[in-house]
Amino acid sequence: MFSLGNISGHDFQFHVASWMDVAGQWHEGILFPRWAEWANWGFGEPRFIFYPPLSWILGAGLGSILPWKMAPGAYIWLVLVFAGMSMWRLASDWLAKPYAIAGAILYAVNSYQLVIVYERSAFGELLAAALLPLVIWSAIRVIQGEHRGAFVLAIVFAAVWLSNAPAAVIATYSLVLALLIGCARRKSLRPLFQGGIAMIAGFGVAAFYIVPAASERRWVQIAQVISDNLRPTSNFLFAHASDPDYLAFNRKISFVAAGLICGAAIAWLGGFKRRTEMTHLWSVLSMLGVVSVISMLPISAFLWRVAPELSFVQFPWRWLELAGLSFAFFSAAAIAGLHSRAAQWAISALLFVAIVATASLMIRDATWTSSDISDIAASIRNGSGYEGTDEYAPIGCDRYQLPGNPDDSERPADVSPNPAPRIAKLDSDSGEIVPIESAVTTISVARWTSSKREFTEASSQPVTLALRLVNYPAWQIRLNGRPLHLDVREETAQTLVPLPAGNNRVEILFRRTTDRIIGDAISAIFVIGLGLVGWVYRRKEMSTG
Repeated sequence: MFSLGNISGHDFQFHVASWMDVAGQWHEGILFPRWAEWANWGFGEPRFIFYPPLSWILGAGLGSILPWKMAPGAYIWLVLVFAGMSMWRLASDWLAKPYAIAGAILYAVNSYQLVIVYERSAFGELLAAALLPLVIWSAIRVIQGEHRGAFVLAIVFAAVWLSNAPAAVIATYSLVLALLIGCARRKSLRPLFQGGIAMIAGFGVAAFYIVPAASERRWVQIAQVISDNLRPTSNFLFAHASDPDYLAFNRKISFVAAGLICGAAIAWLGGFKRRTEMTHLWSVLSMLGVVSVISMLPISAFLWRVAPELSFVQFPWRWLELAGLSFAFFSAAAIAGLHSRAAQWAISALLFVAIVATASLMIRDATWTSSDISDIAASIRNGSGYEGTDEYAPIGCDRYQLPGNPDDSERPADVSPNPAPRIAKLDSDSGEIVPIESAVTTISVARWTSSKREFTEASSQPVTLALRLVNYPAWQIRLNGRPLHLDVREETAQTLVPLPAGNNRVEILFRRTTDRIIGDAISAIFVIGLGLVGWVYRRKEMSTG
């Protein structure tokens, strides 16, 4: 990255634009943004209600203390190091230190992690994957009957949900399966009971995100997230498609999956003799590995259609997160089981060569750029904004029809050269949006931030203003101190404000909806409860230490 710039993967612009938007709102005094001000070319979208907060908080924080061009690389480095530490915590309970370190390295740089970094730039998923070994580690603690395991599980489970929603769905199903395996091995429902309480507590801690995201998705076009080539059934391994770009990536991820699965299977056989030393973990990872493979194949199509929320994982190959974890642990266990030091070094060298070769191919094929970040920064600085998302567009909004959307095929898709004015006028005769005529209507803007807009208007006749803002139920408009029913423009859902003749004062506020209040209250209750539980555990340790 120092020499080639940043890797502009599939989601790179989405994440970096979000980070910059958040950092800008922090400067406005908005500590926890909900509305992405500059999305959709400045018309905004409720992105931060639906996309989990941990990744964009970390990214915005890094961008606030480092040059923006360094923020993505710093993010990737920190998260991969954390992934290794997380895997080491899991492996070190079962393997000697050198082999636990080997497992940590193999997990941090397994081929699917490299795909996330070099092909997809899926920073939220990368963070969730770094937490996954801790989910399994705490689940094993619960299965073994350790009460503190449930406490840790609740915190880690909440963190996964606050990192990436598709990964959180996978973690939820995986955790339930792991607990059921634990119940079968212990011949007791206690693991499921304790783990279930931990999961409820985790949901409770993350309620400030989950409740609004679940409640308000009826206000946006969330179904777009599983439309066309984004459907799970269109993304099984070695799927067929007419789109050459889609087909090329599917082939690439399919070969990565085949290599990772074969590597995990060989390592499983190599370490099979040691399974009795790590019965609970071996059983859990073995079953989760099998489930992850089945979930990526067409034979699981029925489950993708009927299992609650599973379709929102979008891509079945996201289950490679679990395959990568199984590969790393089984490989480390297999190396530890070899009696010959020469054989251990030989296998380690073979894995090292395989990883370096895979990484080299991905580095060669990756899209490297030194301009994406500066382009996004410039689009925010000059007021033109950046491209929004289909799934977060409010109901009734065709974001491609919004004013300011670039239509020049030679122009980068994420930069708009002609930002729409903050306030324009709806022409009563033509129905078109036209500039304000200062001789007829006078506008004075007192405040214009991501969550609050205030301005005064004076005209000798009624006028309908067109704001650079798409309609969303959380926006509340007051005219001269009284609530005002706003209008919207067909197709774009652009906010229209009808005003009478005379002097008018307009206030527009992104209000705290009831679901947000409920979610915040639930989270506060569970955070306080978990804090008290942690305090009790700490007191017990001090009294027995």
